[in-house]
Amino acid sequence: MTTDLTPIRTAGTILLTSYKRDGSPVGTPVSVAFDGDRAFFRTYDKAWKVGRLRRNPEVELVPCTFRGRALGQPVRARATLLDEDQAGVAAAALARRHPVLQGVLVPLAHRLRKYQTLHYELTGLA
Repeated sequence: MTTDLTPIRTAGTILLTSYKRDGSPVGTPVSVAFDGDRAFFRTYDKAWKVGRLRRNPEVELVPCTFRGRALGQPVRARATLLDEDQAGVAAAALARRHPVLQGVLVPLAHRLRKYQTLHYELTGLA
């Protein structure tokens, strides 16, 4: 398993594996985008993964299909919740990489459901 994020750089979707309190893994496909060397994904405040990431920010990432079928080797990383200023950078990167899904549909769905959108940065672990 590598700690460099290079294996996910060309992926549009990654399987983000976070961990429950008992240590059991839970994989969720998420859209990923890069801005330079920084990798980002977004979710909403009521998603179960938010609680898991709050307790344990260490994750495993692997390129995958839109439905979550793994297509490569896992990468160890840390997911860090971004503040509002940095979230703008993440939102712009996601909208550039996925213009329809992350530029229009996901933000619209979050607004309609009155969710708070959360942006995370992924950094490889040494």
